[in-house]
Amino acid sequence: MSQPFPETPQPVRLSLGYKVIWGLAALGTSLVSGTYGALLPIFYQDYLGLSARWIGIVSVVYAVWNALNDPLFGYITDSTRSRRGRRIPYMRYTAPFLALTFILVWMAPRQASPVALFGWMLVTMLLYDTCYTIIGLVYSALLPEVSESDVERHHLQISASLFGLLGFLIGFIVPEMFRPKAGSSPSFLPLQVAMVVLGVASALLILATTLKVRERPEFYRVDQPLPLGAAVRYTFTSKSFLILVSQNFMSILMQSLVTGMLFYLADYVLNMSALPLLAAVFLPLFIGVPVTAFIRRRLGVVGTQQLLLLVAGTALALITVVPNALIPLCLAVAGFGLAGPQTLTNVLFAQVADEDELRSGVRREGAFFGVNALLTKPAQSIALALIAFVLDATGFIPREATGGMMAPQPPSAIFGIKALAGLIPGLALILGAFLLQWFPLRGGYLAEVQERVLRLHAEKHARL
Repeated sequence: MSQPFPETPQPVRLSLGYKVIWGLAALGTSLVSGTYGALLPIFYQDYLGLSARWIGIVSVVYAVWNALNDPLFGYITDSTRSRRGRRIPYMRYTAPFLALTFILVWMAPRQASPVALFGWMLVTMLLYDTCYTIIGLVYSALLPEVSESDVERHHLQISASLFGLLGFLIGFIVPEMFRPKAGSSPSFLPLQVAMVVLGVASALLILATTLKVRERPEFYRVDQPLPLGAAVRYTFTSKSFLILVSQNFMSILMQSLVTGMLFYLADYVLNMSALPLLAAVFLPLFIGVPVTAFIRRRLGVVGTQQLLLLVAGTALALITVVPNALIPLCLAVAGFGLAGPQTLTNVLFAQVADEDELRSGVRREGAFFGVNALLTKPAQSIALALIAFVLDATGFIPREATGGMMAPQPPSAIFGIKALAGLIPGLALILGAFLLQWFPLRGGYLAEVQERVLRLHAEKHARL
């Protein structure tokens, strides 16, 4: 009796060129997200003088919207059935709007009232985040689909990480080059022009990836969408998912705090340009990204993630207590450790989606990445509000209050900056590493899941 699929199915293998093109979208999204994360707190609080109270309200509304849009778009993309696929069309046609909304964030009228600035910040942030959510969600959800191999997925994520880090670095360098410097009447025009260029470049890079990547038709022609109730039930009964998303919450909180505080650390603690600090973080991170492949071969995906989270968390926590001269060294060690969450988190989510497909019968990456964002994106709002309130509580003096000049800060404000840049994010990473101790997808059970998924995909392909 003939079999409709090979006795030993093999995972999809991808070419080097495919992996390079895959990374261009990460370069595009990180150009805007790196700039957004680094510049937003200092732009609205320090430069425009918006109070912590208004920023706190923005953070709350932003968190609520994030709680709604990510799982919504995740379910929509999982349920979409079109001849062009269920994910690529959303990514392609949202890219121009991502550029537009990103640009608008930085066009706030400088002399506007606090209420007007609050309204501008809130509306443009919500529009930008909606576009970024759609593209980021789709891009993440595509990774588990294109190959069943952890090795291929990791290689794709290494490509995305290297390009993403380049974009993230540019997203720091450009604001550092064009942001207003200390003075009585700084101009925002050079910065705003730079934001236009970054926004347009981001959209073009994302579009380039959508022209190369193709979806596997068995997942949108053979699979039938789950009803909403069943989708929610399968998602929230996955132990693997709940543990991973708890760890990822800690990583997102860390990233938001560190990126939002680097300019503060450079300006007020170390009294230097932010560029050496960027180099201290990003050069070891660039080195660490490909090194994760070697560590993964010995410790597995989850073991490597735990080790590198502990390295990064310990180094960040030390920033609060070491002499100022050693802060760049701590950032460098942390940068190497951050290669773990940078490259391995999405591979772990792919394993979660594989396990779920065996339970539900369908690929539901959109649901998992959407609910992940539901549960982790509030960390961005918490970080934004935490920065504003800790600085306010420790007596930080914004330059807007001194006519554009950087005022000497009291020791309490210096400690607040160090805690926000080091101690708090460091402890979050250490806690995340311990949470992964209960992650079940490892060893023999993981091997069994991967073998069964390969056979299931062969069956689905045969049904085409």
